[in-house]
Amino acid sequence: MNCRECTDFLHDYLAGDLPEKQQRVFEGHLELCPPCLTYLETYRKTLALGKLVGEEPADPLPEALVKAILAARSG
Repeated sequence: MNCRECTDFLHDYLAGDLPEKQQRVFEGHLELCPPCLTYLETYRKTLALGKLVGEEPADPLPEALVKAILAARSG
Protein backbone atom coordinates (compact mmCIF):
# COMPACT_ATOMS: atom_id res chain seq x y z
CA MET A 1 0.00 0.00 0.00
CA ASN A 2 1.27 3.45 -0.83
CA CYS A 3 0.32 6.80 0.74
CA ARG A 4 -2.31 7.60 -1.89
CA GLU A 5 -4.05 4.28 -1.31
CA CYS A 6 -3.84 4.89 2.42
CA THR A 7 -5.86 8.10 2.15
CA ASP A 8 -8.46 6.30 0.03
CA PHE A 9 -9.14 3.88 2.90
CA LEU A 10 -9.29 6.36 5.79
CA HIS A 11 -13.06 6.62 6.04
CA ASP A 12 -13.63 2.88 5.86
CA TYR A 13 -10.84 2.24 8.36
CA LEU A 14 -12.26 4.63 10.94
CA ALA A 15 -15.76 3.24 10.41
CA GLY A 16 -14.44 -0.29 10.99
CA ASP A 17 -15.53 -1.32 7.50
CA LEU A 18 -12.23 -2.59 6.07
CA PRO A 19 -11.91 -6.33 5.55
CA GLU A 20 -9.41 -7.84 8.00
CA LYS A 21 -6.67 -8.33 5.40
CA GLN A 22 -6.93 -4.73 4.13
CA GLN A 23 -6.95 -3.46 7.70
CA ARG A 24 -3.70 -5.30 8.47
CA VAL A 25 -2.08 -3.88 5.33
CA PHE A 26 -3.38 -0.40 6.17
CA GLU A 27 -2.08 -0.58 9.76
CA GLY A 28 1.23 -1.95 8.51
CA HIS A 29 1.62 1.08 6.27
CA LEU A 30 0.81 3.40 9.19
CA GLU A 31 3.55 1.77 11.28
CA LEU A 32 6.10 2.56 8.57
CA CYS A 33 4.83 5.96 7.47
CA PRO A 34 4.71 8.74 10.10
CA PRO A 35 3.18 11.27 7.65
CA CYS A 36 0.20 8.96 7.01
CA LEU A 37 -0.22 8.35 10.74
CA THR A 38 -0.26 12.12 11.30
CA TYR A 39 -2.77 12.49 8.47
CA LEU A 40 -4.99 9.83 10.10
CA GLU A 41 -4.93 11.63 13.45
CA THR A 42 -5.74 14.95 11.77
CA TYR A 43 -8.61 13.29 9.90
CA ARG A 44 -9.97 11.89 13.20
CA LYS A 45 -9.82 15.32 14.82
CA THR A 46 -11.50 16.94 11.81
CA LEU A 47 -14.40 14.47 12.01
CA ALA A 48 -14.77 15.11 15.75
CA LEU A 49 -14.80 18.88 15.25
CA GLY A 50 -17.32 18.52 12.45
CA LYS A 51 -19.67 16.72 14.82
CA LEU A 52 -19.30 19.50 17.38
CA VAL A 53 -20.39 22.12 14.86
CA GLY A 54 -23.83 20.56 14.57
CA GLU A 55 -24.41 20.25 18.31
CA GLU A 56 -26.36 22.69 20.40
CA PRO A 57 -24.14 24.63 22.82
CA ALA A 58 -24.22 23.36 26.42
CA ASP A 59 -24.90 26.87 27.71
CA PRO A 60 -27.17 29.40 26.03
CA LEU A 61 -25.37 32.04 24.00
CA PRO A 62 -25.27 35.48 25.56
CA GLU A 63 -28.03 37.67 24.14
CA ALA A 64 -25.51 40.40 23.27
CA LEU A 65 -23.55 37.93 21.12
CA VAL A 66 -26.69 36.77 19.30
CA LYS A 67 -27.67 40.40 18.60
CA ALA A 68 -24.17 41.24 17.34
CA ILE A 69 -24.18 38.27 14.98
CA LEU A 70 -27.62 39.11 13.62
CA ALA A 71 -26.64 42.76 13.20
CA ALA A 72 -23.49 41.78 11.31
CA ARG A 73 -25.47 39.51 8.98
CA SER A 74 -27.98 42.17 8.07
CA GLY A 75 -25.45 44.98 7.71
